[in-house]
Amino acid sequence: MPHIGVDEAGKGDYFGYLVVAAVYVDDQTESRLKALGVKDSKMLSDAAVKGLAAKIRKLCMHDIVRISPEKYNMLYAKFKSLNRLLAWGHSRAIENVLDHVECDVVITDKFGDEKLVKDALFEKGKKVQLLQRIHAEQDTAVAAASILARQEFLATLRMLGREVGMVLPKGATHVEDAARQMVQTHGTESLGFVAKLHFKITKRILAQAAK
Repeated sequence: MPHIGVDEAGKGDYFGYLVVAAVYVDDQTESRLKALGVKDSKMLSDAAVKGLAAKIRKLCMHDIVRISPEKYNMLYAKFKSLNRLLAWGHSRAIENVLDHVECDVVITDKFGDEKLVKDALFEKGKKVQLLQRIHAEQDTAVAAASILARQEFLATLRMLGREVGMVLPKGATHVEDAARQMVQTHGTESLGFVAKLHFKITKRILAQAAK
């Protein structure tokens, strides 16, 4: 059945954008994606993700929503919930694809109450059947979306690093040295330009900087 798959990248990374991608597939494009080796981006190297993303962009109708750290921090302060912020990003990507194709089914990874995404959708989106599944990346459209989102996250992370003159690491477990260097070089307010401030690490870094 033709459907839209949605996934995100960057939500567990301290530095960088939150990226949400939506990909529309039908029987023909799904077969071609499978032949290309499309699968959950977490099972692929960064180089493989980059190569596959270029092919997915050419093959499928898609949309990518990029939420910079600065916008992320503003939205998080507004929504006061990561799941509500994710729902906002998912709904924007879904609606943008629905502007170009007619589709009745959307599949996303389950990250919270399905009602959050439904409530965030506009007129077109509210008419679709929304399926939130655990391990939704097993679906080809969702896997394709995960690849687009991951590739864009990596690209924007490198872009941010160039803008501040340092390498910004992925993840959230080995980032304190980089965060500390960022504050020492550019000041405490600079963290909001590159990082998701609600992570617990922010309090530790700012407390150390205040000593």
